[in-house]
Amino acid sequence: MRILHVLDHSAPLHSGYTFRTLALVNEQRKLGWEPVLMTGPKQNSGDRLEDQAQGWSFYRTPSPTGRLAQLPVAGELAIVRAIEKRLLSLIETITPDVIHAHSPVLNSLAALRAARASGLPLVYEVRAFWEDAAVEHGTHAEGSARYRATRALETYVLKRADGVTTICEGLRKDIVGRGVSGDKVTVIPNAVDVDRFTYAPTYDAALAESLDLKAQYVVGFAGSFYGYEGLEVAVRAIARTELADRSIKLLLVGGGPEAERLKVLATKLGVDDRVVFTGRVPHEEIDRYYGLMDLLVFPRVRHRLTELVTPLKPLEAMAQGKLVAASDVGGHRELIEDRKTGFLFTPESPEALAATIVELADTNASTLEAVRIAGRSFVESRRTWAASAANYVAVYNAVRGR
Repeated sequence: MRILHVLDHSAPLHSGYTFRTLALVNEQRKLGWEPVLMTGPKQNSGDRLEDQAQGWSFYRTPSPTGRLAQLPVAGELAIVRAIEKRLLSLIETITPDVIHAHSPVLNSLAALRAARASGLPLVYEVRAFWEDAAVEHGTHAEGSARYRATRALETYVLKRADGVTTICEGLRKDIVGRGVSGDKVTVIPNAVDVDRFTYAPTYDAALAESLDLKAQYVVGFAGSFYGYEGLEVAVRAIARTELADRSIKLLLVGGGPEAERLKVLATKLGVDDRVVFTGRVPHEEIDRYYGLMDLLVFPRVRHRLTELVTPLKPLEAMAQGKLVAASDVGGHRELIEDRKTGFLFTPESPEALAATIVELADTNASTLEAVRIAGRSFVESRRTWAASAANYVAVYNAVRGR
């Protein structure tokens, strides 16, 4: 079976989006299928029509040109037309059995038009809602006319796709709540390659010394510094008086829009000597930093996006047998069972996070080993990419039957 995947962006760009794509299509290849990968204009691949990255060939879509393509609404329509045109050209040459479009909705709208023109079944995979992501990035406000229009467009495609997949239960409930039949919505959850992550990674003493983390209890985060990640809560927790006289430091690995603001905040609170910023590190080096962390924290704030969408990073931490403390929002509750596979604390509360840090720092390591083992077991049994990809068998068979 040949599946034509329509993507927003792909390797060699680095993101959780591209990581999920590669993990799933690698598993699809193992199942004996033939995934074909195409990206839209947001890949910014110039005039190239084909590309190679990480063992895969990618078909590219040139960006639309002209003055109208730079305008709101007209620019989005130009992107849809460009993707549709590229799709129809590929369909003629590669003759796929299924079109599988991935978020955002511009991809799925173009794919819907191409699927109807060619008589092929369409699967639409929702990884997040474009309108909610736009609110987080400040493009428009929740409830605005543009927000409502984008939401209506998303619902239009969801109702007309032959099959719908999504990454978590929160998104599935929202999709069904829009009037989409639950029978055609399947959860294909985020997962990890457990073979890539070793239980209890090696402690790198030289790296710890270079970061002034020796003889410290290290609370860590590795990822992108977006506002919804709530890293301000972690910095404020470190500044609380109950942590002031303890050998506890916060290690923030990564970068993003919030990086400079967090550094200013750490200085303002007088904890710039207890909050370590590494900047972005090479992907192949990240395990060295994980090895320094006694506790990984994910203090996401309450937000429609964080309530609906499950993150990937807590799973990676659990796969390594790391203790995980996360804010009690919907996306985290799908991954973490409080005090069994990890720890949940009140969102947006530095006091609650500080109390959790103190409790875990004071608890004997052997007492917490059962939590570490349970977290790893959860990932091994329920959150591997092979298990997730296997769910596509029923989805593709169903849409081809329809």
